[in-house]
Amino acid sequence: MTLLRLTKRSIEALPHAETGQVLYRDPSLPGFGLRVGSRSKVYFVEGQVARRTVRVSIGRADVLAPEFARRKAQTLLGEMAEGRNPNAEKRKALAETITVAEAFDAFFAARPHLSPVTLDNYGRTPRLYLGDWVKQPINKITRQMVLVRHQKISRERGEVTANNVMRHLRSVYNFVAAAHDEFPPNPVTILTQARAWHKEKRRRTVVTSQQLPAWWQAVMNEADYARDFLLVALFTGMRRSEVAGLQWEHLDLVGRTLHLPRTKNGDPLDLPISNFLVDVFIARREAVGSSRWVFPGNGATGHLIETKSFTSRVAMAAAVKFALHDLRRTFVTIAESLDIPAYALKRMLNHRADSDVTGGYIVINAERLREPVERVSMRILELCDAKAQTERDGRADPAHA
Repeated sequence: MTLLRLTKRSIEALPHAETGQVLYRDPSLPGFGLRVGSRSKVYFVEGQVARRTVRVSIGRADVLAPEFARRKAQTLLGEMAEGRNPNAEKRKALAETITVAEAFDAFFAARPHLSPVTLDNYGRTPRLYLGDWVKQPINKITRQMVLVRHQKISRERGEVTANNVMRHLRSVYNFVAAAHDEFPPNPVTILTQARAWHKEKRRRTVVTSQQLPAWWQAVMNEADYARDFLLVALFTGMRRSEVAGLQWEHLDLVGRTLHLPRTKNGDPLDLPISNFLVDVFIARREAVGSSRWVFPGNGATGHLIETKSFTSRVAMAAAVKFALHDLRRTFVTIAESLDIPAYALKRMLNHRADSDVTGGYIVINAERLREPVERVSMRILELCDAKAQTERDGRADPAHA
């Protein structure tokens, strides 16, 4: 411990620490001192609260005069003698000012690797559903407010949307509360205690084997970008956002592999490309010219975003009601019917096997998946009766259409 009477002259004469910090304590006021680092000199005061040492920063020495800092130290020592913790009070005061909008921003900043889809989904919550809350302190959101808002969103936007909004709020609240002991319990817990969460039925719709020929015929009548988009979705099982965001740098048409550095679950995806899709991508490359995107668009992202128009046209023309995610289920349903191993199926869909002890030991690379992917591709073409359809219509092979 280094004792030093803290005056303007003595403080200015102190050299900065080469590494770490050096503490100087003023003998004229026990507990009052100066912390000197490599770039700063900061006044502090130490005292006992509930038999625990509490150190409180007062301010920088280049801003505050020693006399002012000493008086502030005396005040803080008095508070600590009364059992008050100035640091805890500061944290509590700060917590009172964290708004819902700021909490979401902090959540995003702490998770820079969230996928664009997840960022968009979370971002919609304060923007579209909690707009009148964004300027309120998040720790002032009450259980009753959550219950009423969940019911309101359920009526106006649907039960699934209501559940998702409150899941997002719960996650963000937990994130902020982890740094603030003074936060009240998460108000979203009321939905569990009141059994107010809506039961969600997982969609199980697919384009069936009986529907595939009509679906294929309708797809072949679309413009090349829409046709190819739907074919890539069906023959890879990739999510809509993954197909839309495909860049040519993700594809190796010579090695016939596809690499997505980032997907919904944060993991990269490596897949072999079937012979059929290689031809589709080659024709696509000629169609888009110098664009970096496989499916370029006119929006801010540079790639295709809007897909509802052509999926609706195909659904109507084929009399087959489907959503883009149904093609992912169609892909895996066909793959499963070929008795492809479960671990290979998971890898083809980029589902994690971490919860399975055995799966954690199995390493499946793109080459291991090449034969299963080719089998699925051939089976899809058989079910679609693609060759017969193109011959009947007098068209070239769909990959070269």
